[in-house]
Amino acid sequence: MNAFDRDMGRELAHLHYGDGEFAVLKHGQHVICAVSGVKIPLEALRYWSPEHQEAYAGPAEALKRWKDLNP
Repeated sequence: MNAFDRDMGRELAHLHYGDGEFAVLKHGQHVICAVSGVKIPLEALRYWSPEHQEAYAGPAEALKRWKDLNP
């Protein structure tokens, strides 16, 4: 195993996003940002949309998605 293999064992989590909280449907280490495609560790997840059931890496990505959906 080398430095590039570090993510091999880390699984994608499946969540249900609610208002102010999320429920884990399938355990995993991370989710994928709907805007940027970056991995977001569950312990760092702070931004998501309950309406669209999407996770965002940060406030900039959440705002971009909101602007895209609300022209």
